[in-house]
Amino acid sequence: MSEQHPDHDDKPEAERVPCAPPPDRRSEPLPWQRPKAKEEDPTAEQRIEALINSPSYRRADQDMDFLGMPESRGARLALDYQKPDVYLRRHGVENTIVVFGSTRIGEPAETQRRVSELTAAVARNPDDTALRRRLQVARRIAEKSGYYEIAREFARLVGHCGSGPEDCRLLLMTGGGPGIMEAANRGAADVGAQSIGLNISLPHEQYPNPYITPDLCFSVRYFAIRKLHFLLRARAMVVFPGGFGTLDELFETLTLVQTRTIEPLPIILVGERFWRRVFDPDFLVDEGVIETEDRDLFWFAETAEDIWQGILSWHEQAGTKDLFCNGN
Repeated sequence: MSEQHPDHDDKPEAERVPCAPPPDRRSEPLPWQRPKAKEEDPTAEQRIEALINSPSYRRADQDMDFLGMPESRGARLALDYQKPDVYLRRHGVENTIVVFGSTRIGEPAETQRRVSELTAAVARNPDDTALRRRLQVARRIAEKSGYYEIAREFARLVGHCGSGPEDCRLLLMTGGGPGIMEAANRGAADVGAQSIGLNISLPHEQYPNPYITPDLCFSVRYFAIRKLHFLLRARAMVVFPGGFGTLDELFETLTLVQTRTIEPLPIILVGERFWRRVFDPDFLVDEGVIETEDRDLFWFAETAEDIWQGILSWHEQAGTKDLFCNGN
């Protein structure tokens, strides 16, 4: 018979197992849990306070000055990517349709009000050439305000796709600003669907439009990370008339698809008359700077229904229509 260990006598097993310690405290504190006593060194308290208040002592993830340094750009880039990605994953967002367009193209009533104000101002100051120029621009914007309604109607169509408001497998995504972006987020909200907004940090103050789903509204620091999120889950890109920002997103996406850096996706330019003035792809083909097949990387549409049906048709031909929830 083996000799019994002296520490394991005839006590029952339950008595030999120690109780679980409290998870948040100790009966006897560890040495570093209390500062050096004043009785040991009268200057200790002052010294410790200076150390704790030193910028170097701040924990890195809580030190905004450190995170703002040029040397911390890598960490900022990672966090800029990670936060939206975490939230989108938690909400079950698998696929997006991205809508771009001018921040200046507002709803018809608002653009017409601006025209009326400027018309009255010009009547009072007929020799003010700068004012007359502003009126001319306001009229051109008002002429394009119908695109606001088209974007809003299109977003309603996308919002109806799926099994209800909690179904986030396919959501509208915009840059989160006013104009066409507001229209798209607003259309989704009209039918109780959720939608995403990716605002960008700029030197001047800005606000997200009020129709984005609160838990899916993000403020992104870097344009590069914003672009990454725009395309990471994109299953279509719908581009309304816009300026430099809109053109930037459009041509970068066309380049990425052309080079097959990303998988092809439907790219729809809304308003052929506008886009034909902006650039001439047939001229680029004739000049030999793009191939004929590159001309087919996008197409034009005029109505919300045309946009939606074109996207569905493209994905049906590609064998990926199942991405669109119920395929409605």
